[in-house]
Amino acid sequence: MNITLLTYGSEGDVQPFVELGKGLVVAGHHVTLAAPAKFEILVKEEEITFIAFPGDPQQMVQDLIEKAGNSWWRMVRSMSSNVLPLGLEVSHIAREVCQNADLIVHSFLMTNTGYEIARELDIPDTSVQTFPVFTSTGAFPAPVAPDLPLGNFYRRLTHNLVTQIFWQGSRIIYRQIRKNNPKLPPLTTWPFDPDNVWQTPILYAFSPSVVPRPRDWRKGVHITGYWFSDDDRGWKPDTRLVKFLEKGPTPIAVAFGSTSTSKLDEIYHKVVTAIKMTDQRGIIVGNKPDDLDSEGIFWHEGYIPYDWLFKRSAAAIHHGGAGTTGKALRAGIPNIILPFTSDQPFWGRQVYKLGAGPKPIPPKRLTTAKLTKAIEFAINDHDMNRCAKTISENIINEDGVIEAVKIIDRLVL
Repeated sequence: MNITLLTYGSEGDVQPFVELGKGLVVAGHHVTLAAPAKFEILVKEEEITFIAFPGDPQQMVQDLIEKAGNSWWRMVRSMSSNVLPLGLEVSHIAREVCQNADLIVHSFLMTNTGYEIARELDIPDTSVQTFPVFTSTGAFPAPVAPDLPLGNFYRRLTHNLVTQIFWQGSRIIYRQIRKNNPKLPPLTTWPFDPDNVWQTPILYAFSPSVVPRPRDWRKGVHITGYWFSDDDRGWKPDTRLVKFLEKGPTPIAVAFGSTSTSKLDEIYHKVVTAIKMTDQRGIIVGNKPDDLDSEGIFWHEGYIPYDWLFKRSAAAIHHGGAGTTGKALRAGIPNIILPFTSDQPFWGRQVYKLGAGPKPIPPKRLTTAKLTKAIEFAINDHDMNRCAKTISENIINEDGVIEAVKIIDRLVL
């Protein structure tokens, strides 16, 4: 079977599709992955055909943090300003790579494009999401909405509002593209509309131990488990890092992924101060500010496998991205989450509810005192550490890629 995977965004949006692609290849399928050009390196050694999308997803990530924060409408507007100039070219490339497909699998930003192409070609499509979106529930609010004590109606309303903002925002963007390209077909229906004849299935690439399946989700919505990568890209730790780990207590890991913001240096200052005030050591993945005294801190610039790092850490301070959160939970350590934008506040709340980390601290409200308290809590609270280890055991016993491949095979065969 020919399967085309369409995704756009940061590495956190692309890496799960690479892992799914590997699993599909092992199952005997031919896989084509269309993603931003900079991520071709992720499939260099794989039997996956890679097609490059144009654009710089890093700029979009920075805009989300700097301009959107936790406002869903501003997120859509920010994504629009980045997507609109590329929309036509991305759409053309996507259509070309899907021509011989038997199934189209699409990500968050490729939702409408993937669905519309599938309808044009009269083939099935599947949505892949790394956070719970486009499926209303009374169990918890939408990822960007505050968790207010207003009951099930409020929670369902937040999901419906997010869906409508995304859908209507997508239609506005598409209409603007179509103005200058009238040969493009109009958008048809929302892929997840209950009245839709073909309701696109959704695969959620996270663990049911982290987000248990709500009872009010419709059929066709699946939680598969995380899609982790065991490929470290040939990475080896340098001797300085190994010596740092050997010469003292287990450090705290600090990793903000692809987060890009002008406030990052200021955050690093607070993080370093808090680590020192708690008599801890730290490994920070990032570029060291010139004016920062970092005794007891190891700065690692460039790539480092989070799996490797978190297994050698006492706790993790991070941004709350879906993949980073999953890897820190799999390592069995407390998560201290500083959520910047998008789904990150949701993962911060969820980890806190599970008892696997202290209450998340939005970067705009971050103080050294708050972070110091959070670190002390994460290091010293036995119940929190025991909870983190229990969740880790559950996640380790799951194989999200194999489960996803089984579901996909059932959908098409």
